[in-house]
Amino acid sequence: MALRGGLPTENGFVGVEGVRLVEEALRSGCRIQAVLFSESGERHHERLSSFINRPEMAFPVLRTTDRLFEGLADTEHPQGVAALAHPRETSFDDLVRAPASACAPLLLVLAGVQDPGNVGTILRTAAAFGATGAATAASGISGTANPFSPKALRASAGAALHLPILAGISLAILLTQLRVAAVRTLASSVHEPRDGEQPLLAPWEVDWCQPVALLVGNEGAGLPEEIERGADARIRIPMTAGVESLNAAAAAAVVFYEAARQRNSAPASGIQPSAASQSSKTDTLRSPKKT
Repeated sequence: MALRGGLPTENGFVGVEGVRLVEEALRSGCRIQAVLFSESGERHHERLSSFINRPEMAFPVLRTTDRLFEGLADTEHPQGVAALAHPRETSFDDLVRAPASACAPLLLVLAGVQDPGNVGTILRTAAAFGATGAATAASGISGTANPFSPKALRASAGAALHLPILAGISLAILLTQLRVAAVRTLASSVHEPRDGEQPLLAPWEVDWCQPVALLVGNEGAGLPEEIERGADARIRIPMTAGVESLNAAAAAAVVFYEAARQRNSAPASGIQPSAASQSSKTDTLRSPKKT
């Protein structure tokens, strides 16, 4: 049921299917309740044996027929390997505690992103470019898809099992906690500023080496206006006139790449910190220069 229904078990374990995802679950340090191989899936046993055979793992390895496995699998052409894994439990304090390898917390907040494929893709992108944690929350009547559902896990390529994720928190409570913790909130926006409001910032006009949380809203409606205007700043990717706005996953990739460029945390030898990351640490978010 965890695979086919996409819901966690009574004990909070989620279904993970496919040799790559099962391998990521085993690598992540998440608690594993069981691993299941079908007859044809046995060919992947050797690849996973270094994890399965560790005494400290201490979970059962189950076997079934290809026919029964296909009946429970969520994918059309299953690889014959699945597991029940318990996502890491994350508190707010865990979320805002940056690892030693990062200059500051870099957080992703998904508010009303309904498509599990988008949720997984954005989490994968954020993790690839050095995000230190994520949170999912409802936005108005739009809930955010479960980041640990089978489709979201596949889209994240297992990143959701490695990244600290605070799932299902109230958006209002989360924003209040971020403010108290001195984490600046950046709202992704497609709306023009009103008269007297600060102009929208481009990604390179933000100091990403300070504690920052990027808010990403619903695929169609974006963030509620009151959330946008209550954030510390709003951000938009400049594009050629007449071009439709980027979807949430593509926009997140552009923004997080700039964050990685400044933070010098992306695994590419050619990335260098920008002038923004070398500027005064007293200005968390920089205003655009006037021309």
